[in-house]
Amino acid sequence: MTADYTVVELEEIEQEQFPESGNRHRKLTEPLGCSEMRLNTVTLAPGETTAPHTHEQQEEVYLALDGGVVEIDGNRHEVSSGGVVRIGPDAIRSVRNDTDTEEQTWIMCGAPPLGTVDDFGQYRMPDDAN
Repeated sequence: MTADYTVVELEEIEQEQFPESGNRHRKLTEPLGCSEMRLNTVTLAPGETTAPHTHEQQEEVYLALDGGVVEIDGNRHEVSSGGVVRIGPDAIRSVRNDTDTEEQTWIMCGAPPLGTVDDFGQYRMPDDAN
């Protein structure tokens, strides 16, 4: 029996920028061969934040590699390095880097794999929710 796995080094995956925010991210879904989830990283410079968004039918799990702040439905939560956060489909969420000097990277997993790799699981901005 052959194991079904893939190993990648984050530094080997090219960083791209979100067109709207300029936040840097790496798309890991295809390099890892994921078929049942979407997987990305987001790296925030000091003071940066991701745009608040929601997913209609996709829950997400965020892993804070360097710690940071996650905001869920207007409530801020400090997350330590290595902390893990699960967010249901309808909650409005964003992550932020409140430091003055250090970058922070989050690994973000979404399932089921709705939408495409390019639309990040059919995310919606709060203004689009109505």
